[in-house]
Amino acid sequence: MADPLAGIPLASIRVFEAAARLRSFTRAAEELGMTQAAVSWQIKALETKLGQSLFRRLHREVAPTEGGERLSRAATEAMILLRRAVTDLTEADEGILSITTLATLATQWLAPRLGAFQLANPGLAVRLDTAPHLVDLTREGFDVALRTGSGDWPGLESVRLLPATFTPVCSPAMAHRLDLKAPADLLAAPRIGLDSEWAAWFVAAGVEAPTRAALTLTADHQALEVAAAMGGQGVALASPILFRREIAAGLLVRPFAQTVPLTAGYWLCWPTDRRRSRKIVRFRDWLVAEARDEAALMLD
Repeated sequence: MADPLAGIPLASIRVFEAAARLRSFTRAAEELGMTQAAVSWQIKALETKLGQSLFRRLHREVAPTEGGERLSRAATEAMILLRRAVTDLTEADEGILSITTLATLATQWLAPRLGAFQLANPGLAVRLDTAPHLVDLTREGFDVALRTGSGDWPGLESVRLLPATFTPVCSPAMAHRLDLKAPADLLAAPRIGLDSEWAAWFVAAGVEAPTRAALTLTADHQALEVAAAMGGQGVALASPILFRREIAAGLLVRPFAQTVPLTAGYWLCWPTDRRRSRKIVRFRDWLVAEARDEAALMLD
């Protein structure tokens, strides 16, 4: 039986996959560093070879036909496997572990520990990124990610590192000024953070959630909100794990011990098809041990 791929250039499949995924010849050209005319030519050549149309040309975008949709799914899976295979073949030469993570988790917990990992792995450099968007590990060139959430993401495996529990924190001066004696006293306090998160904490503390906001500030990162609390701007919700050093040093006060889980935890995740990558395995084993030690400290 003749090979159905005979005579079909891989370049055409690559161009088709990008165009189908992005629903645009123009955006595919930008991603691939080609002209729109070159993309159109490659698609037309592939359609001629297959003897059928792969796209419906709409006003501002293109949409795969039924056959194009089937080929798109297969092409995307194939390109992901090819990218991963090439990455695994070249990672020994590159010697770089690329990590994408949350900004607060990076500054408060991960970065202070990375020196120990690099000492134990001197041939492996680390690139740390705190991009605010959710990075697609199958496409954007990162090896692992640290995230909050359920731990269940398509195409990824994950391991839970730490609980994502939060508790009120403020400066010692603010605690003294507010004279906080019971969780309900925080209803009248200047609060930093999201209404929904504070409502969850009040419910956990046995207090009816406020119907009117008393927020003074919200920020993109937990670290920014805690910095405002340390500056005397109000009371913030923060992870007692990530800010353990500031609490131990007396820079932050926990007026109440009550915590509330706002997600299922902090997770390390990596692409399923790269589970045997040596650098990912080394980093995973090291980070899981670090998280285990952190949990033991919290129990002391």
